[in-house]
Amino acid sequence: MLEQITQFFMNYGIWGLFGMAFLDSFILPIPPFFMQIAMSLFDPDSAMRFATVAFTASILGAPIGFMLGKWLGKPLLQKLLPPKWTALATEQFSKNGDAAVLIGAFTPIPFKVFTILSGVFNYSLTKLMLFAILGRGLKFFLIGTLFHFYGKHAKILLDDYLELTILGAGALVAIGWFVWSRRRKRYS
Repeated sequence: MLEQITQFFMNYGIWGLFGMAFLDSFILPIPPFFMQIAMSLFDPDSAMRFATVAFTASILGAPIGFMLGKWLGKPLLQKLLPPKWTALATEQFSKNGDAAVLIGAFTPIPFKVFTILSGVFNYSLTKLMLFAILGRGLKFFLIGTLFHFYGKHAKILLDDYLELTILGAGALVAIGWFVWSRRRKRYS
């Protein structure tokens, strides 16, 4: 089924990539970077354009995931969980939401999880968008840059080093967030 969904979007080329990245932000179960990689493999000269399209669509879809979480997720959560658990989860997301959204926007974890949870737990839409821009930009443009400079050989690099690259970049993002949050607390 996932292969059929991916093939459906592939039939529409760059517009399919846009649609997949947009829908990934709030409903689609398939991350768009797989399609971005496939398209960049066929046309490495357009890799940065593909990165821009996927990034833009993903950012445009983020507020929809946020609103779905606010409108549908919150009432559902309140019906399923005791109020003390909901209050605790809301408190934890407000304390650690910055790191969760920033790291989640970059990692292969479905982005919709973070956009929807942001709405459910009353996380700041402004912060969601800021961290989505940073994390999603890093993710899509890292792939685009690899294909731009290495062409079809980038696929070999991704196959051999994708996990290590994601862990390394995720660690750098986490360290950056930690330093930023420490400085923010110091000057507050």
